[in-house]
Amino acid sequence: MIGMQYKVTLPMDYDMNIIRKRVKDNGFKTDEFLDLQFKAYLITEKNKNKNLYNSYSPFYIWNTNIGMNKFLFDGYYDNIINSFGWQQINIGIPLYTKIKSNFTDSTHVLEITGTIHESASLTTFKERQSDLKTNYEILGETCIYNPDKWGFSKIYFFKETPYQLHDLGTIYEILHISLG
Repeated sequence: MIGMQYKVTLPMDYDMNIIRKRVKDNGFKTDEFLDLQFKAYLITEKNKNKNLYNSYSPFYIWNTNIGMNKFLFDGYYDNIINSFGWQQINIGIPLYTKIKSNFTDSTHVLEITGTIHESASLTTFKERQSDLKTNYEILGETCIYNPDKWGFSKIYFFKETPYQLHDLGTIYEILHISLG
């Protein structure tokens, strides 16, 4: 499996309804996309959920590189290039991915990022990953790591806005979830 995300930072005064309409009109196009486990169409809005900026940040979990390559090189990603310019695409390896049957009811994501520190063994990192304590129901979660940069992102999906968790990371609003 492969995790993939690009984060398009938008101007402070950008009308986020443009992104909402874009996803409403086109989000379905990745429903049942080849080798896609899921795609979450994510946004942040300045001053909402304590975010400091506007962004459009789609997040993907691919089952194999075949679907990802099709998306990137067969013209689908050209829509991003044409609308927002060339974007850095962050790639990582899922340590785990868990989704419940009601996963598509998710409306918000919490992303917690960090560094995997040098150690004699990585077993302690792996053992500590699924450890978020919250009263919010978690509908899905994944931990993506990048051994090139030794960074990680823990991503949790919620049906409601996890207001009390904003100090842990970035809260995104989900506009649409496509399942493969």
